Amino acid sequence: MSLFRDDGVVLRTQKLGEADRIITLLTRGHGRVRAVARGVRRTKSKFGARLEPFSHVDVQFFARGSELIGRGLPLCTQSELIAPYGGGIVADYARYTAGTAMLETAERFTDHEGEPAVQQYLLLVGGLRTLARGEHEPHLVLDAFLLRSLAVNGYAPSFTDCAKCGMPGPNRFFSVAAGGSICVDCRVPGSVVPSAETLAHLAALLTGDWRTADACEARHAREGSGLVSAYLHWHLERGLRSLRYVEK
Repeated sequence: MSLFRDDGVVLRTQKLGEADRIITLLTRGHGRVRAVARGVRRTKSKFGARLEPFSHVDVQFFARGSELIGRGLPLCTQSELIAPYGGGIVADYARYTAGTAMLETAERFTDHEGEPAVQQYLLLVGGLRTLARGEHEPHLVLDAFLLRSLAVNGYAPSFTDCAKCGMPGPNRFFSVAAGGSICVDCRVPGSVVPSAETLAHLAALLTGDWRTADACEARHAREGSGLVSAYLHWHLERGLRSLRYVEK
């Protein structure tokens, strides 16, 4: 029997029995973890209020073996709130839908429980903090998060140089299957021709150039969101359910 302590973000919850929940978290040290939280659905449970989606918490787990991830689910025995990002997210529909898509993305990119995914964890914490503070439009925060999640997992798209031959950009064509921008010689069937402003906007989101991203016209931002969604769908092999509710 062992105790483990870690900090993490609550991704989702599931009902278990009459008063319990299964809590799915993305933690700093152990990656994605599912744990049982006893009695958190009772009305007077202050413990349960801290374990809601979007919450950034310091959590203590109890596991029956020497490893946190074993045959059975560990118990979540204690939690302390680090940052209640949900308060700044759930009251606004655009922020809420964008935030839900971010949580789903983080879970999808951490398929194996117990495997550390520090970059994805830090990216999620930073994205939720930015979203909760309302520093930028929610759909821009979401697209930036999706692009950077792809990048930290080895699927960074190119928006300038040709993704196939490396020809310096900007290049005119874009192919999801080819890895992003491609030159005329590397053009493949199914390539699209987005505007130069759209590609510059996406490059700004990927690199954190918020001055450029915030100044983008709505039509180019919408076109960029479509490309991000298609690129994410290609690499995850199926789309995110929550993306259909996101306001563009």
